[in-house]
Amino acid sequence: MQATGVWSLQPLADMSAAEFRDWQALLEERTGVVVNEQRRTFLQTSLGARMRELGIGDYASYYRQVTDGPRGAVEWSNLLDRLTVQETRFFRHLASFELLAGYVRERLPALGRPLALWSVGCSSGEEPYSLAMVVAEALRELELPSLYGVSGTDISLSALGKAREALYPARKLADVEDELRQRYFREEADGRYRVRPELAERVCCTRLNVLDLGQAPMSGLDVIFCQNLLIYFRRWRRRDILNRLAERLAPGGLLVIGVGEVAEWQHPDLVPVADERVLAFTRKG
Repeated sequence: MQATGVWSLQPLADMSAAEFRDWQALLEERTGVVVNEQRRTFLQTSLGARMRELGIGDYASYYRQVTDGPRGAVEWSNLLDRLTVQETRFFRHLASFELLAGYVRERLPALGRPLALWSVGCSSGEEPYSLAMVVAEALRELELPSLYGVSGTDISLSALGKAREALYPARKLADVEDELRQRYFREEADGRYRVRPELAERVCCTRLNVLDLGQAPMSGLDVIFCQNLLIYFRRWRRRDILNRLAERLAPGGLLVIGVGEVAEWQHPDLVPVADERVLAFTRKG
């Protein structure tokens, strides 16, 4: 049933405690994301907006719809795009990219193969394109061939669509230096900026649920960025995700995590990076 103009204006009833628990359990089971009481309003607002579009008046009925076989899988995908936080920008947390710049300049001359990077939870693409710019600049300064590739993965199809389109409002480029903006972006007539093809072709973004990291084809990676993602998971799952990422690093590879996202995590094959501004590790060997 399609929502009507009158229906879309009708307020939904508050979510009951039992309904909230059902939605909490579903989200954690399928994505690992924990929706605590502080994010209850966000959940209710997001669900309510979609329910109004569909003309569904109660949370229990919508719950049954998203868990109902193949049809439910399609609707779940639509809903997931609303529940996924996608607000980001280029070079978010600049210190991490400054660390990366120094790392790739040291690693590239002796590597003898293309550099491989992975942005986990890439959202709408700003992070993987930022990674690509850092590597492209290092290769340019070192006068080395442009041999590298960046993989970006995210659970949201909508976000991945934006990443592949590679077209961004000016505010997303607030932290991009003018020289990099001119070199790697083209300003469109509407004031937005498009990533130039020579950079965009180095970035590949695809769908992956972090709960399925064991099935991911990536291995032997030189750099893995996993920032602003782990905060949504339980502590034990954060450690599990990081352990799986550590396994995908090449010897000497770099893992960068969001500052404050995990505490007291150690891995026998990783060594912490001595930089108080970031939370990062390199793989032994």
